[in-house]
Amino acid sequence: MTAMLRYATIPVTPFAQNCSLVWCDATREAAVIDPGGDLDAVLAEVQRLGLDLRQIWLTHAHIDHAGGAGELAERLGLPIVGPHRGDQFWIDGLPQQSRMFGFPPARPFAPTRWLDDGDEVTVGQERLHVRHCPGHTPGHVVFHAPQIRRAFVGDVLFAGSIGRTDFPGGNHQQLLDSITQRLWPMGDDTVFIPGHGPESTFGEERRHNPFVGGT
Repeated sequence: MTAMLRYATIPVTPFAQNCSLVWCDATREAAVIDPGGDLDAVLAEVQRLGLDLRQIWLTHAHIDHAGGAGELAERLGLPIVGPHRGDQFWIDGLPQQSRMFGFPPARPFAPTRWLDDGDEVTVGQERLHVRHCPGHTPGHVVFHAPQIRRAFVGDVLFAGSIGRTDFPGGNHQQLLDSITQRLWPMGDDTVFIPGHGPESTFGEERRHNPFVGGT
């Protein structure tokens, strides 16, 4: 059966974070990944694409990824799915993160569903796999859509770089293990959508990324 999963990316917040809309083309049901802010721009894109926004999915709870989740959930009555429970303290600290980085006050929230490694999330008739990829944050997760060879990786891996690990709860070796043990097996031809910057493939990063090249 032909995969009917589609996606579009919208840069949000002063950090130009790649918020993604993912949807099932058959039903037009959609989820938004990491609505860190600029909710009006996100919702304008939802309307332009004619989507039925049903869920919020979070890779992790840093302010530029999760800062708008509470408000969006409240405005539209949407469930918040993810991240892994390891990011509870980052969720609790969203108000402090807002002040620290000069963001609008973030509305606190409790995820409707925590995610664990091996879980699945569904949108319409499409299913994505969840991998727990700690290192940048303890509760970071990645959403893998093998039917279209795409992975939404948040701040685990970038084109030519990797996630920072100097925040509380960060762990450099854990991040490297997440990349090599959880991401690389998804396949060299898998295109990943990072939290910042352009898309790349796992194969390209395995060959040329200065931090994980040759692994």
